[in-house]
Amino acid sequence: MIIKILGVGCSKCKVAEKQVRRTVKMTGRTDIQVFKIESIQEISRYNIMMTPAVIIDEQVVITGRIPSVKEILLMLEKQ
Repeated sequence: MIIKILGVGCSKCKVAEKQVRRTVKMTGRTDIQVFKIESIQEISRYNIMMTPAVIIDEQVVITGRIPSVKEILLMLEKQ
């Protein structure tokens, strides 16, 4: 599984990244890779209007807000 956190470096984007990384680590899953994408060109490929955004296996799952640990865990279970 590949998770991408899109954001150009604002405080919400940084918190979203930490939240996702912390939650993935908490699960102990080694099959998940997390990437932070800050390139405007790369972000624009996903046609999102607000950051932070969370992409799981190329599907936009959250935009414009920081996901909770519970939300992240539910998303990981669905994948």
